[in-house]
Amino acid sequence: MNIYLTYGIIFVVLLLLELFYFRIADTYNIIDKPNERSSHSTIVLRGGGIIFMLGLWIWSVFFGFAYPWFLAAVTLIAGVSFVDDIRSLPDSVRLVAQFVAMGLMFWQLNMLHWEMWWVVLLALVVCVGASNIINFMDGINGITGGNALASLIPIYILNRELGFIEESLIVTVILADIVFCLFNFRPKGRAKCFAGDVGSIGIAFILLFLIGQLVMKTGDVTYLIFLLVYGVDGCLTIVHRIMLHENLGEAHRKHAYQLMANELKIGHVKVSLLYMGLQLVVSLGFVYICPNMVLAHWGYLLVTSTLLALTYVFFIKKYYHLHEAYWASLKK
Repeated sequence: MNIYLTYGIIFVVLLLLELFYFRIADTYNIIDKPNERSSHSTIVLRGGGIIFMLGLWIWSVFFGFAYPWFLAAVTLIAGVSFVDDIRSLPDSVRLVAQFVAMGLMFWQLNMLHWEMWWVVLLALVVCVGASNIINFMDGINGITGGNALASLIPIYILNRELGFIEESLIVTVILADIVFCLFNFRPKGRAKCFAGDVGSIGIAFILLFLIGQLVMKTGDVTYLIFLLVYGVDGCLTIVHRIMLHENLGEAHRKHAYQLMANELKIGHVKVSLLYMGLQLVVSLGFVYICPNMVLAHWGYLLVTSTLLALTYVFFIKKYYHLHEAYWASLKK
């Protein structure tokens, strides 16, 4: 069968599966109700991001089960996250599931070796932390789908050159992301669905696996730069909340993108496109401009992360008072 015809069939199947899920979510009331910490004001179906896990299963059916442990990892963590979307699970259950799933993924990456146990332990902590930051960043329409695409594009480009993973897998994930964006990458109040934890955690594991394959192929961990924009916002927001002595387990509206969408009243689509555009510029600059040398890669990573961090700090210093005013108004 012609490969483009196969991709066309996969896209149609994914679209039909997403529409079928909407009927299930509507029937069983799997919804996201807005509250004072939300960036939306209407009830929206939750869990549309389940299409990422379904995309992996569809890919396996069409192209073979080449990465069974990875498939098991995403199925496990997406399943637990989906249950958490329906009824809240204890943090301990979710955390154990994330570490087990990450262990399965590391097994697929052929990383589990006793002689490098400390590297594996550090990678486990970093990757579980990264997956949760990606989950935390899922707060407005389009930001999860848009930033996933901004990471998948440079990964696809590099794979054409380095061949570190099956190209059809990347393409299928991109198709699943496009299907999700059709229903989520919309102005405030018009999204048909949200990703839910099943979507944000699911795509996080997929991106970490693809980047992990690239790192194992090249030995260069700086390819984590494909997640840099999320990383800077997520990590510095955590630092900010620690400085405010807040409970990190509670929901909040302190991310820079949330200040843009809520306090500055910038449209969701515009904010998501800004984050997507920043990540694309950083990633494509890394691919096409930065010399293919480890030292140059580290220098580029240091410069871009510093610039993004300074921009974040400047933005928060200038506009955070608006968030404080919002909370003060709720207490009156």
